[in-house]
Amino acid sequence: MTATTLAAPARRRLPLQLIGGWEVGLIVFMVLLYIAGVFINPKFFGQTDAFSAILRDTARYGVMAAGMTFVIINKDLDLSVGSTLGLVATVFSICFSKSYYDLGIGPSVIAAVLVGLGVGLVNGFFVTVLRVPSFITTLTMLFIGRGFVLGLTGGKTISYSEKALEAPWFFQIGETNALGFNNQILIFLAVTIVGMIVLAKTRWGYETYATGGNEMASIYAGIPTRRVRMRGYVLSALCATLAGLMNVAQDKGITSQYGQGAELIVIAAVIVGGASILGGRGRLLGGALGAILVVLIDKVLREGIPMTRTVKVGGVDMQVQGMAQLPPGAVPAFLGLILLIAVLIEPWIIRRNVFPRLWARLTGRPLPPIIEVGGVAIEGAQTKGSSASDSAMRARGPIGHFLARRDAAAIVLAILLWCVGLYLRPDFWGSIDNSFNLMLSFTEVGLLSIGMTYVIANGDIDLSVGSVLALSAATCAFLMKQMGFDPWTAVFIALMAGAAAGLVNALLTVGFGLPAFVATLGMFYMARGIGAWMTAGRQLSSFSETFNLLGRKLIDALTYFGIAPARGTLVYDIAAALSVQTIFMIVVAILAGIVLAKTPFGQMVYATGGNRRAAEYAGINSGRVRAISLVFSALCAACAGVIYVAFLRSFNPSAGQLRELDAIAAVIIGGGSIFGGYGTVLGALAGAAVIALIRALLSLQLILSNGQSFVMPQHWVNVFIGLILIVAVVGDIWLRQGDLAGTIRRRFFSRRAPAHGAARHV
Repeated sequence: MTATTLAAPARRRLPLQLIGGWEVGLIVFMVLLYIAGVFINPKFFGQTDAFSAILRDTARYGVMAAGMTFVIINKDLDLSVGSTLGLVATVFSICFSKSYYDLGIGPSVIAAVLVGLGVGLVNGFFVTVLRVPSFITTLTMLFIGRGFVLGLTGGKTISYSEKALEAPWFFQIGETNALGFNNQILIFLAVTIVGMIVLAKTRWGYETYATGGNEMASIYAGIPTRRVRMRGYVLSALCATLAGLMNVAQDKGITSQYGQGAELIVIAAVIVGGASILGGRGRLLGGALGAILVVLIDKVLREGIPMTRTVKVGGVDMQVQGMAQLPPGAVPAFLGLILLIAVLIEPWIIRRNVFPRLWARLTGRPLPPIIEVGGVAIEGAQTKGSSASDSAMRARGPIGHFLARRDAAAIVLAILLWCVGLYLRPDFWGSIDNSFNLMLSFTEVGLLSIGMTYVIANGDIDLSVGSVLALSAATCAFLMKQMGFDPWTAVFIALMAGAAAGLVNALLTVGFGLPAFVATLGMFYMARGIGAWMTAGRQLSSFSETFNLLGRKLIDALTYFGIAPARGTLVYDIAAALSVQTIFMIVVAILAGIVLAKTPFGQMVYATGGNRRAAEYAGINSGRVRAISLVFSALCAACAGVIYVAFLRSFNPSAGQLRELDAIAAVIIGGGSIFGGYGTVLGALAGAAVIALIRALLSLQLILSNGQSFVMPQHWVNVFIGLILIVAVVGDIWLRQGDLAGTIRRRFFSRRAPAHGAARHV
């Protein structure tokens, strides 16, 4: 007779597809943070309605986080959710409002949903079919969407509180129900539960995890990865659409700032919730809890601390109640920091099994293995330059060699655009004043594009240049105005502040192995937030005239030093058309161009961007090359920030907004490749000239045949710049690298050849 041993009953475990230890830890941390909020500000967090208010404000971000979870697990990214929310809300508002189309609630909702669905399909098509990197596609859609919001609203507020009474069933979404909490919380809860089940228990979820974990293996297993990634973008856009409708139901109107900055909160929520930026990992419940945590942190930072001050009024001490709050910009800076910390936790804490290995060492148990990191997220294919190189080798004559250059198209386009301006307004376009203004707008983008050329040629990207410009400008203005520093000390410290931002970007990208777009996206928010924090969100002005000469015409500087040429001479006219900042940019461009084209370091940049692994096998320290390029890019942005203050003679917290898009577009238009390995300073400057000329043409006052004038509203300029960028990237991928024209030509002739042969045979 054999003895049988009964196995001990298994312990109940959490359903790990739905919830795990990370989510439990988030709940514990949120409870502790809320308790801290009660002690800091009992007037708000001590009320029974405080938690309901936090959940109400979380609801829209939580709904968007549900869609973003699918995208990030797919190993993609969607930076356009904030603009999608704003665009959907705008379309609904102009359809529903009596001041515009005055449609019913049904058609207005349908129009909004169709717009949101269209955004998701466009994002998915460009990423999956046209193979444009997801951060470029969705960043461009962010700016295009924001441009549409500003253009459609005209920068104004649209309100329809009276007409909202005609559709109480819809606008009740934003109201408090009989149970005492907002109905948006119910929608948030429903979306979260459905999303959890779909992601954890259905084929859609399994395909999403497989695609993000190993796309090539998923293809071999028969999973339609292109359709899976497209589905992720559609879900993300539809969730943003639902969030936009929730917003208008609550506010019964919109402003032109709707959805601005929401993408940071949503991405931070999903990453804080445990999703991996490397793809293949994450739970939807974690994204929902991450949204609650991020909003709770935002509330703790914004609500402030109650305080009592004693002031003398007529010799009598009086107690005045007040709130000690962080200055404007502090919250975005903290949220950017949270995003970076959350992204670092996954590869450096979770995948390395830090806490389990520490516990194993303390208890003397075998160490658990370190999880292998599969590579950086959203890393595109390397540049394929064979077609471009072959065409350059086959070129004959000086004109042929010029046209074979990757930057030739930008140079020709810049000349054509200038001729178009001259044709439209011959009385104004070629004047000295207009030439001076064109050079000024060109200089700022030109400086940014010079540094961006190095970064993109490396195969990286820098999304923070506009914010670094604002940071250095704020530093310089603050030191001169508030601290009393002399101009040149303030300029030096401002440049060092920009270089420090570049060092942080380099440390995160090279040292910690984060994708460059993630590291610089965090700096995008941190640098601008710190700049606004430093100046308390105020405009600063009244600087010394010596400093302001950096932004003046050359003739003004020569006059200031008493060496101005005689009026009416050619030298005087040239000095009146040129600016000090333009001369500075030309000097920087010449030096940077020589280094990139004629020195070993420049060849290391191209080698690193063309094939990083091969460059390292050849003995190139690719990490150092990438770090130097990122610091140089930030330093160029810092120089542009100082010049910005000198030219305007003031600092505005909105300095540098959208300039990162201009810089990236300038480099790509000028022949650079978004995947690295190509790019010239001359081409980047030609691309910057194209951007500056397009902006000037779009703002040109045209005289019509009836004597009236027409100027395009400037809200639409960003839409055109975004379209130009996406067209330039698609052209680089399919025309320069994929040799699409050559492929079509070869197929055409290969089909004609048999037909001719058959005809001769007959």
